[in-house]
Amino acid sequence: MRNKNIHRIIYIFFLVSTTVFLSSCASGKKARTSKVDKVIATARTFTGTPYKWGGTTKRGIDCSGLVCNAYNSINVKLPRTAQDQSKTGKSVEIAGLKKGDIVIFRTKGKDGGRNWHTGIVTKVVDGDKIMFIHASSSKGVMESNLMSDYWRKRFKKARRVI
Repeated sequence: MRNKNIHRIIYIFFLVSTTVFLSSCASGKKARTSKVDKVIATARTFTGTPYKWGGTTKRGIDCSGLVCNAYNSINVKLPRTAQDQSKTGKSVEIAGLKKGDIVIFRTKGKDGGRNWHTGIVTKVVDGDKIMFIHASSSKGVMESNLMSDYWRKRFKKARRVI
């Protein structure tokens, strides 16, 4: 009888702890989704804003300024430059990208040098289409497909900060 009661207690403890663990995981995913949605919505308010090196407003913004502003909306402070943003958070492989991840590129500058460029993943469709929002130096804030020939060749890394 005593062993039966101990087994029941262990079984009940297991059920309760598993339920608590699973519900905390689910609520953690919901919290991340909510934060990511706010980051993306904030970034999209800049769509069409012209590019301005060092800019951080709707009068003109650069790529890292866009990322900073978007993450500031959820009180996450990021470094101001794309190069420093490339060192923030956790590394993510391209196959594991999710909405809200920061993508980092190296592009060729007008002077022939290599520039850092950054954006935020807005949508992932079966790995074939990975959309990201960024401040293009020629077209302003827009969304592009990371899997296009142009961006895929220039992709260097991705980071997850939330």
